[in-house]
Amino acid sequence: MKNDLTKTKLAHWVKKLSYREGDFTLASGKKSTFYIDLKATTLHPEGARLVGALAVEEAKRAGLEIEGVGGLTLGADPIATAVSLAALERGEFWPAFIVRKEPKDHGTARYIEGTENLKPGARLLIVEDVVTTGGSSVKAIERVREAGYVAAAVVTIVDREQGGEAAFAAIGVPMIRLLTLADVRAAV
Repeated sequence: MKNDLTKTKLAHWVKKLSYREGDFTLASGKKSTFYIDLKATTLHPEGARLVGALAVEEAKRAGLEIEGVGGLTLGADPIATAVSLAALERGEFWPAFIVRKEPKDHGTARYIEGTENLKPGARLLIVEDVVTTGGSSVKAIERVREAGYVAAAVVTIVDREQGGEAAFAAIGVPMIRLLTLADVRAAV
């Protein structure tokens, strides 16, 4: 199966480039004995290609109607671009967008960049590198909803399986995980 092979390859790159053990503090404030910094994977050409292809495949498998892809800067930025390009290769137009943590302090003073490419009320795929509690994606969902868009789903590269999916379900947004922590740890 192509999907299983793609997941296996992605897990390999995540483990090789992004998985570290030690003492870490996560964005959620929680302490952890391991850390997954996916920027090394999502900024690598093969990692980005695999992320994009798998995210599009899984979104299509879930039957999602998508009209844009993005998330909270900085982790989501390379993911959004990879997914947007992979979708285009399949004949889909999913323009990328970026959600700022704070509004731009000059010019348009907006939270979301790339809205020129989105239709009013567009159904958006929110992307995330690693989900623990889901806080970063919940912020992105709030911002896109405030701007009049629909958060169709969250796609995460790695789900740490520590409450993120429940947080999204509580606000009515399904989650798609490309990998779990067990997938990454088992990779060769």
